Amino acid sequence: MRSTIIGFIAGIALLQIQPRLPALAWLILLAAGALAVFGVVRWRRLYGGLACLLLATAGTILGFAWAAVLAQSYLAHELPAALEGEDLVVVGVVESLPYRFEQGVRFNFHIEEARHAGGSVALPPHVALGWYAGMHGEQVAVEAVQPGERWQLAVRLQRPHGSANPDGFDYEVWLLEQSLRATGQVRTDANSAELNRRRDLFVPGFGNLVERARGHLRDKILAALPGQPYAGVIVALVIGDQRAVAQSDWTIFNRTGIGHLVSISGLHITMIAGLFAGLIHFLWRRSFFTDWQLPLWLPAQKAAALAAAVTALLYVLLAGFGVPAQRTLYMLWVVAAALWFGRLGSVSHVLCLAALAVVVLDPWAVLWPGFWLSFGAVAVILFASTGRVVGNASTLTRAQRWAAQLREAAHGQYVVTVGLVPLTVLLFGQVSLVSPLANAIAIPLVSLVVTPMALAGSLLPAPVSAWVLAGAHALVAWLAVFLTWLSGLSWAVWSAPLPVAWMFVCALVGASWLLTPRGWPARWLGLIGWLPLLCNAPTHPLPGALTVTAFDVGQGMALLIETEHHRLLYDTGPAYSPESDGGNRVLVPYLKARGIERIDGIVITHNDNDHSGGALSVFRQIRTDWVLSSLAPDSPIVHAAPGHRRCEAGQRWAWDGVDFEMLHPGAASYDSKKWKPNARSCTLKITPRQGVSLPSVNRVSATSKEPAALPSVPSSILLAGDIEALQEDELVGSIPGKLAATVLLAPHHGSGTSSTLPFLMAVQPRVAIFQVGYRNRYHHPKPQVFERYRELGIQRLRNDDSGAITLQFGTSLSIRTYRSEHARYWYGH
Repeated sequence: MRSTIIGFIAGIALLQIQPRLPALAWLILLAAGALAVFGVVRWRRLYGGLACLLLATAGTILGFAWAAVLAQSYLAHELPAALEGEDLVVVGVVESLPYRFEQGVRFNFHIEEARHAGGSVALPPHVALGWYAGMHGEQVAVEAVQPGERWQLAVRLQRPHGSANPDGFDYEVWLLEQSLRATGQVRTDANSAELNRRRDLFVPGFGNLVERARGHLRDKILAALPGQPYAGVIVALVIGDQRAVAQSDWTIFNRTGIGHLVSISGLHITMIAGLFAGLIHFLWRRSFFTDWQLPLWLPAQKAAALAAAVTALLYVLLAGFGVPAQRTLYMLWVVAAALWFGRLGSVSHVLCLAALAVVVLDPWAVLWPGFWLSFGAVAVILFASTGRVVGNASTLTRAQRWAAQLREAAHGQYVVTVGLVPLTVLLFGQVSLVSPLANAIAIPLVSLVVTPMALAGSLLPAPVSAWVLAGAHALVAWLAVFLTWLSGLSWAVWSAPLPVAWMFVCALVGASWLLTPRGWPARWLGLIGWLPLLCNAPTHPLPGALTVTAFDVGQGMALLIETEHHRLLYDTGPAYSPESDGGNRVLVPYLKARGIERIDGIVITHNDNDHSGGALSVFRQIRTDWVLSSLAPDSPIVHAAPGHRRCEAGQRWAWDGVDFEMLHPGAASYDSKKWKPNARSCTLKITPRQGVSLPSVNRVSATSKEPAALPSVPSSILLAGDIEALQEDELVGSIPGKLAATVLLAPHHGSGTSSTLPFLMAVQPRVAIFQVGYRNRYHHPKPQVFERYRELGIQRLRNDDSGAITLQFGTSLSIRTYRSEHARYWYGH
């Protein structure tokens, strides 16, 4: 059975890396083949290694087919392309706990009926909506949205789309997992506001009841802890909603390795279920102090197991059914069922059955770190405990029992820390070195004290609830002081680039060798398997070469320029919300995954949010030597920037055989008040000295409109920021000979006020990159501008279509796009 389950999980994981889904006929053949293998094993009564191999193979086929069938079912609910961005009126039910923030509210909505232009239309049944406060009383409506309510809303929808970057969060597959097949906004203009109205206060249903209960508990906690910094942590411990935990707090929790505790974790569920099971066992044996003689009707052990299973289910429902909570719930259910039916199996069987239950219900769980860390931690403990001898506790004194328990706890922490190092580095590119100490204090405090207090406080009546919740918050605040100190230590976290497959396998073998039972020869040799992981270093371009990565940051700009020994960021992407921006969502995760802890320089072209929104996040988490910008001296970014200087035309420097030259703005422009920020965009040209000179091509002439041969030019890239027609004309008139470049970052995202024909003829690019957001509100690039590039024979690349774009300048120019190299079946749906 275990071989089949492991194969089933492997098959599901294999499906999640496919660029397209197999046809239904192939899935039927695969399922038939798997059943045939099962039949052969049973008919031939095979045992041993061959049987395990055949069963694992059959399980892999079944897992692949099951995940494909479920994916096809979810993808079948598509928003018609013709309805993207159209004005729609929908009627449905709020089916999730709304997330309220300063600008509005976000929630999932179950559509029951929809109209477009007066007629009914078919839409995906589940969508994610944002409702932003506006005029005409919309603020009142935004604050009033509650789970289970039926609303009529005027909306505009679009198909699922998210940023696509290496080592970044895949928003599109997350939406698919949640069965959310469209996203959109509630319209708040004057013509639409009157359409937005509540129809029913509550629609009966189990899911609606659960979400309403979660919302009630959240509101009660927040009301009892108004303005408290860790109220979001208390909410996360009670109902599993982590969205109110500040990003700065998450940084501390992750650096100290206790992020798993700031939610309804498996440890919390087990503790609460065990508490209720013990209580029921005590009362059942005493028949609740009556004459009922309940143990004669049902053994106390079975009553306790049933109480644990029910308690765990209720708690997991409050948790929103996350993967760690699911894993614990299914394990408890399997144990309870085995106890009820007298078939209590080994722990490895329980673990495999729990994993099977998770992936059958949610095949995309294998894509998230929580799945592998949850089951990996239990598997490591099982492996390391094999062969360990436990003494007879009855012969020990109380002090000896305490010492033995302390040793077991320390050994368990050691096992989990060492055993999960390879997996943690593979998933996150870092390991918290202070995690054992932080967890030794945080686990008992949070699990045994704070969580029970938070649960009791959320259920008790006022004013007792407020007192208990305030006490729980005070304990979290005291713990946060200690964790903040720990996370501030320079050696708190060890970082490395994400390892390749062979490095991970070597480290996994080494960790297994280290954790073998006592008596295993030379366990220290396991450290040798870690050497490739420990010695892994960030990659660099070859001498004289240049690599440019244009990130997919939505409607914004952010590029990483790399030479052999230096790195430069050109803009930092937009700010999406007060807690989220291109820096902490895209740039920092990418740099950390590469093992890059330091940037030589950052150029922030101008003050617009879509170019400078992520700067502060980058400064906080990545060491930076200097910053060039056109920002005003009183800008918060200038105050926070290390080694800040104004960018001015004529600035030059060379790194590793690559020349950098600032072409714009001129120094005199800073003395004028008439220019907008766009007009002062830092315009940078980068030229590898050893780059190949590309041959001439026929290009349309700016004057004659006839094909004209252009001379060969050294490969280079021109980063034009948001300059517009006037600045382009100035550059063409003053330094036309310096503008020629192989690659052009389209000025101002391809707006209608830039990319003039004379400028493009002066630059003569072979490739143009448009950093634009999917269906952005500015409609960049403008169709006429985009067509102008095509007419000139310029290859056009867009981040909203291609994801991150990587250019490598060397003996040739190579171009790679993330969505092509990392194609997945859910892209484009």
